[in-house]
Amino acid sequence: MLDQGTVAPDTKAPAPKPSVLSALTRRKPVERLVAEGGQGEGGSLRRSLSMWQLTMISIGATLGTGIFVVLGESVPKAGPAVTLAFVFAGLTALFSALSYAELAGTIPVAGSSYSYAYATMGELVAWVCGWCLLLEYGVSVAAVAVGWGDYLNELLDGTLGVTLPTALSAPPGDGGIFNLPALIVVVLAMMFLLGGAKESARANTIMVVVKIAALVLFCAIGFMGFKSGNYSNFMPLGIESVGAAGAILFFSYIGFDAASTAGEEAKNPKRDLPRAIMLSLVIVTVLYVLVAAVAVGAWDWKKFAGSEATLAAIMNDVTGQSFWGTLLAGGAVISIASVVLTVLYGQTRILFAMSRDGLVPKVFGKVHPKSGTPRVNTVIVSLFCGVLAAAIPLGKLVSATSIGTLFAFALVNIAVVVLRHNRPDMDRTFKVPFGPLFPALGFIFCGYSMYTLDLDTWTVFGAWMAVGLVFYLVYGMRRSRLASTEK
Repeated sequence: MLDQGTVAPDTKAPAPKPSVLSALTRRKPVERLVAEGGQGEGGSLRRSLSMWQLTMISIGATLGTGIFVVLGESVPKAGPAVTLAFVFAGLTALFSALSYAELAGTIPVAGSSYSYAYATMGELVAWVCGWCLLLEYGVSVAAVAVGWGDYLNELLDGTLGVTLPTALSAPPGDGGIFNLPALIVVVLAMMFLLGGAKESARANTIMVVVKIAALVLFCAIGFMGFKSGNYSNFMPLGIESVGAAGAILFFSYIGFDAASTAGEEAKNPKRDLPRAIMLSLVIVTVLYVLVAAVAVGAWDWKKFAGSEATLAAIMNDVTGQSFWGTLLAGGAVISIASVVLTVLYGQTRILFAMSRDGLVPKVFGKVHPKSGTPRVNTVIVSLFCGVLAAAIPLGKLVSATSIGTLFAFALVNIAVVVLRHNRPDMDRTFKVPFGPLFPALGFIFCGYSMYTLDLDTWTVFGAWMAVGLVFYLVYGMRRSRLASTEK
């Protein structure tokens, strides 16, 4: 027996230290994800975006370089069958878009597929997904900025009769030293974003209207030069070429998920996010297939090889006048700038969500109290993407972006099935039809598209993932906010 006044020893055993496996698989509750929505270091994001603005963000992030620039790279790979390649890439995007729409309406937060993976498959998978999104968005901004410079030169040539010297308008490897236009357009987008989400959305809406008008104008004029003989040998490079071109053209559909990154700045995210994602994808797919069909009908497919500012060149060829091509180039300059703006926006919001979870430094989660935007985050990301755009050729950027996106989309298709199994009781404002079938098809389409990419692209992707895993094990796993609650 203990004497009176003697303190009994603490019989509680110390809490066991979490194992490495439990750390890698810890999941963030959906309720906590939603409750933390908008919260950042020093301030909060503002809910100011309507469904129309969310739709315009998705269209703005999607409709641009894929049709204005990448079309010229994909036609030589598939011939006239490039129209089928656009449909194949659109189907791949559609199945993933359905999964995105369900998860965006259920978990309306800024992290997009990163947050969905965190709630369903654990921290390691979430980190991998987030790291892929950094590749998707960051490199996509750079790739789009490279394409912007081509049309800027076309516009300058048509209006002023001058062009920027190759040394200052192309990256090393493409005959230049530094791609100055690519850096300039990223910096301009950064300035818009620093003003606030609502102001950026208004500017983007205007640019989206301009780009749609430019593409409709192209179809009207390009159809006048339509030659049915250009379709006589529809699939000259075989059926495999359609899949290979489709994997590259998938880059054209990157961006429909941009609305999901605005989950913490939407006025009514549970209702508006699914609608914006699906509506934007339908509009973009129709425009892509129509423009591709007219372009191949107006030009022999072999002429596309090595062409720059392809649509403007087709209009000049059809009309015999430079005016229409110059007008289209002006529309392309504005429309491609909107892609830079919206994709850069999505990149900063994903980093914002990862920072709030402790997986990347806190500086990316700081919100300016006046503008309600992550300003420091925006400046860092913009300068990084701008320098990347100025120094790396477009082709390498497109392939790297596509594989990162396809991997992230594959994970989203898995996440929607896992969440339905684990949390069937949750309120879902949109549900993917036909149960697990469509998510499974989305996963298969993404996997096949990744399989068709070349070895160099896989090597870059593998190196990127290796760097990401090292960073997570050294920094993210130990600083995770979920880790602090386990101690």
